[in-house]
Amino acid sequence: MNHIKVRDLARPQFKANPYPFYARLRSEAPVCRTKLLGQPTWLVTRYDDVLMVLRDERFTKDWLPRTRWLHRVSGPVTRNMLNKDAPEHTRLRTLVHKAFTPSLVERLRERIQSVCDELLTDLTTGGRMELMRRYALPLPLTIIAELLGIPTRDRSRFHSLSRSSIAASSLIGVLRSLPDQRLLMRRLRKLIAERRRDPRDDLITALVQAEEAGDRLSEPELVAMIVLLLIAGYETTVNLIGNCALALIQHPEQRELLQQSPALADSAIEELLRYTSPLDMASQRFAREDIRVNSTTIQQGDVVIAVLGSANHDESQFPDPDTFDITREPNRHVALGQGVHFCLGAPLARLEGQLALTTLFRRFPNLRLLTEPASLRWRKSLIVRGLEELPVAV
Repeated sequence: MNHIKVRDLARPQFKANPYPFYARLRSEAPVCRTKLLGQPTWLVTRYDDVLMVLRDERFTKDWLPRTRWLHRVSGPVTRNMLNKDAPEHTRLRTLVHKAFTPSLVERLRERIQSVCDELLTDLTTGGRMELMRRYALPLPLTIIAELLGIPTRDRSRFHSLSRSSIAASSLIGVLRSLPDQRLLMRRLRKLIAERRRDPRDDLITALVQAEEAGDRLSEPELVAMIVLLLIAGYETTVNLIGNCALALIQHPEQRELLQQSPALADSAIEELLRYTSPLDMASQRFAREDIRVNSTTIQQGDVVIAVLGSANHDESQFPDPDTFDITREPNRHVALGQGVHFCLGAPLARLEGQLALTTLFRRFPNLRLLTEPASLRWRKSLIVRGLEELPVAV
């Protein structure tokens, strides 16, 4: 199993159904050696080991001296709190977490619902629609852009620039994304300058003015934070909505159960996150020292990737893991991470996913695919798992 090439795990054909391969890895090579951007890399696939990688401080997010050249090459998109350890991570997260508390997110419920309704009203043409581009993407992109204060005219451009930055799975791909990154940085610096001159009631202004115990964000930190919030604020949810809509279409008995029992909405979204994880892999970590994981020694400085999609289908944690069951309990999935780097936007992603799916199937209870499942196109990406298109008939 040690001949695995990471770039192969980013291929659309693999993303269509990675779970049989992950089951084989869990059985034969639960800690599997490969390479990422030329660096020794370990794929960790069993649930307990994934939890260890996500929680153990011996796995650092900050780039170690041996890999710091990768940090410089990969561009400013990587220089955010996601790639920081305490105390820097704690400091940066403290300055922004107040915007994403469950109570504040709950206040967005009415606005999210209205965007769902507006999009679905304008969606169908001749009884058919393309769900990803027309619904799954514009819903979370609209919400996070409104929160940040990104003008409507700029949103699609910000989306295309940011998406190219997370699609790279090779060094060549990283280098190709750099021009888009630089253009994205320029546009954000311009927006930050505008908010300094003309403060508004939005998250960019709040970040510009943020202060905690006399602390403020520097200009590079501001740019990196906004990029992270923009990408993380909709990328997970786009794929959550698309993957989950597909799962519910393919499992009509579960869809009918959800329609008949709205109280299962919370349980359903957790099972959907587990069953069809929108984040297939956690972002990289580095071994701070030699560490033993499941009888394998990972050497100091090696790259470690926790495979969330595999952990969420681990039979030792989830009985019948390949069965989709919206009543599953308990359901301790890791789709949104664990530990200090647990997804900051989890409350928002859950609410958007729940409202998007319940509204969609309430409006169109007989939604069906317009193509064979094997013909669906999946995105090329190492970290995320999501559809390029989802053509449906109502």
